[in-house]
Amino acid sequence: MSRTVLALAVCSLLYSGCNAPPPMPEDHWDGPKGTMRETFRDEFDGAMGSAPNPLYWRPLEKEMNWNDEMQHYTAERKNSYLDGAGHLVIEGHKESYLKPDGTFSSQPYTSARLETVGLVEQAYGRFEARVWLPKGTGLWPAFWILGNDYSTVDWPECGEIDILELAGSEDNKIHGTMHGPGYSGAAGLSRSFDLETGSFADGFHTFAIEWAPDGMRWLVDGQPYHSRTPDGMDYVGKRWVFDHPMYIILNLAIGGIYDGPPDESTVFPARMVIDYVSVSALDP
Repeated sequence: MSRTVLALAVCSLLYSGCNAPPPMPEDHWDGPKGTMRETFRDEFDGAMGSAPNPLYWRPLEKEMNWNDEMQHYTAERKNSYLDGAGHLVIEGHKESYLKPDGTFSSQPYTSARLETVGLVEQAYGRFEARVWLPKGTGLWPAFWILGNDYSTVDWPECGEIDILELAGSEDNKIHGTMHGPGYSGAAGLSRSFDLETGSFADGFHTFAIEWAPDGMRWLVDGQPYHSRTPDGMDYVGKRWVFDHPMYIILNLAIGGIYDGPPDESTVFPARMVIDYVSVSALDP
């Protein structure tokens, strides 16, 4: 989920329709050739109310002001915890966070953002999560990966791949987006996937990206719906920066320009439930 403006209209700006074919033949990619070998898996086993494994996940503690977001990310157990049934729960609350210095956050909501930076990082392969998403205006859940050189080259030079973003007011639609130099924020290369019936808030769905030196593609429940290649980027004069390890981020933002602020219909606490996260490498 980018630090700069990411408008819902991005898809319609880039394509004649969000589910139209990719804009050029060079961006068609049939997926990696070879066998995937799992290198990391977290099924979130543990006692009810316990923390996600600190060997894998670091909680971000920050009063957010990116993208007009309205949450304070905390390491509190009410905002991120294991449910005792093999799930990680990221929970947003309508409350101001009492900071360690005794003052209250200026943000009216709390939530959590968990990162694997410095712990689980990989170049290429398959990144996958099975997630039950929330619905409600102003909710912005995301599953994404960020270049591990972020701290040295900054964003968007480090590269960002949004495997899943959902605007809570459109709970039957998710977006998959690529951000890099010259194609970030509202210019991110994006495409949407719409459920034919029902809502992503009705149950678990599997979201994945497959990534190799010659391309990447996004999948929902095993169905590819978006692909990008270095050749396609070169065709439009953009630089492919996805050639180094990236780390995983799971978060539930509240408010922001992606879906606007919550309204009176939005129910709190809001929950994003993750069944597992898996990373695989490609054995050619």
